[in-house]
Amino acid sequence: MSAVAARAAPARRSGFRFGPLWLAVPGLLFLAVFFAWPVAQLLGLSVVDPENGGLSTESYRRIAATDVYLRVLGITFRIAGWTALWSLLIGYPLAYWLARLPDMFRGRMLLFVMVPFWTSYLVKTFAWMIVLGRSGIINSLATGSGLVDQPLPLLHNMFGVMVGMVHAMVPLAVMTMLPVMTGIDRRLVQAAQTLGAAPARAFWLVYFKLSLPGVAAAGLLVFISSLGFFIVPAFLGGRQETMLAQLIITQVQELLNWSFAGALAAMMLAAALVSCWIYDRLFGISTIAGGSAQAGAGRIRDLGLAILGVVGDIAGRAAALAQRVLGKRVCAALLPGFCWLVIGFLVLPTLLVIPLAFTSSQFLEFPPPGYGIGWFRTYFESPLWIQATIRSFMVAFATALAATAIGGFAALALAHSRTRWSGLIFAFFLAPMIVPRIVIAVGLFYLFARIGLVATDLGLIIGHTVLAIPFTLVTIAAVLKTYDQRLDQAAATLGANRVRTLTGVTIPLVKGGLVAAFLFAFITSFDELTIAIFISGGVKTTLPKQMWDDMILQLNPTLAAVSVVVFVVVTVMLLLAERFRSSSSS
Repeated sequence: MSAVAARAAPARRSGFRFGPLWLAVPGLLFLAVFFAWPVAQLLGLSVVDPENGGLSTESYRRIAATDVYLRVLGITFRIAGWTALWSLLIGYPLAYWLARLPDMFRGRMLLFVMVPFWTSYLVKTFAWMIVLGRSGIINSLATGSGLVDQPLPLLHNMFGVMVGMVHAMVPLAVMTMLPVMTGIDRRLVQAAQTLGAAPARAFWLVYFKLSLPGVAAAGLLVFISSLGFFIVPAFLGGRQETMLAQLIITQVQELLNWSFAGALAAMMLAAALVSCWIYDRLFGISTIAGGSAQAGAGRIRDLGLAILGVVGDIAGRAAALAQRVLGKRVCAALLPGFCWLVIGFLVLPTLLVIPLAFTSSQFLEFPPPGYGIGWFRTYFESPLWIQATIRSFMVAFATALAATAIGGFAALALAHSRTRWSGLIFAFFLAPMIVPRIVIAVGLFYLFARIGLVATDLGLIIGHTVLAIPFTLVTIAAVLKTYDQRLDQAAATLGANRVRTLTGVTIPLVKGGLVAAFLFAFITSFDELTIAIFISGGVKTTLPKQMWDDMILQLNPTLAAVSVVVFVVVTVMLLLAERFRSSSSS
């Protein structure tokens, strides 16, 4: 009996072995405390009476009974919807063209999408203010050439907002659709053509159908991201383009009405969650993660196929007519030509800021009357700008370390785990990417105000880390997908423990992905404004926060010089990140 008991003891102890999911526990605790709890607190405040602390739905009744709030809600949904639609219409041809390119050339061309994606929203918005303003580049060229007598109203209206929003969101749409498109076997379209289908019909019924999960995911992410925008409508729109996030900022910073701000945030979050549910039911977003299609979508799918068939027939006739009128050579050049126009739309506005940073004028004029480095000297000699820059670098470095460690351990846990909890844990780590940033920022502000972390570097680091974790997790998880886990098993066979295997085998082999994740997290923090608006408290200002304050007061050439500095830093970091990521995955 003693021998049997001795053999059974190790078996009982083996049930308590250190499992791989324990590596994700630090990240789960961190997000539970600084993400889930603040958001839950903010939502809870929406049903609290600020006067007596009891439960109340007064804030929601106030929203429902006030036309201005309902109008702002409608404007927010309309702008987000149109942004998603135009981003898909513009981004789909570009993603399709990139997916057809050879791998090496595609990686280089993708930088024209990645750089605008990671460039600060403030820099991009500043660029469009210069391009679209009454004395901006377009109006200067139009009036100077005699095309128009008066400057065109391109700014402080819906047109300006849509241009800025679509410019900001097209890269996100392309980067979401591209992985799905590159995974589609081109021979399927060729097989359909071999069986007699016209090229246009084969595209719509085969390729486009297979790419729909990516299209749906792109539309979802763009729509949800657009719901929380406030930078673009604040500078490029007018009062008729006020969005929900702007109201939330006003309620918190000027009126200190936490209950009403919580109600507005709850409506925004509810819209995001409902959008996720609707997209999943209609388009089967879960299939991207390897899940099965929704069972109840059969009729919708049949209707979609019928519509695609009609669209394919119409597109086939239009393509045949275009070839007869324009010729095959011109028709073949239409797609690349359109894609280069989109790339120009993404890249040129920011590049136009560069000559303005070297202007010798006291005002923003294009073309500059003369050139010099005076505005860069103003920037480097300003204690306020330099302190903000140094703080941004320090906070970004600390954020990158924390986010890479948390995201790296979580990615390792999920890569080695085969339990049913993996999908739920992965979704929780990605949640900060789905929940609108303004909701996270206001929730953290409420929490930090009670524990004394407002106007501290630690508060900024924590907030930025919450936002950066999803990017580090996705980057490292992508590298671990190609990692041969048998190497870890071999190290264990040779006597190495888990820590030794991790430090001596795993980390050295995936260090390129770790460095890429570090740099992506650095960029995320360096560019971040939403958290900084609330947490910096006007004292611990960062570079984006200082840019925001100056842009509200007046546009000046110093902002152009700062925009160039931010653009150069982000571009260099991005190029390094892509180089390390590519070397790690190859």
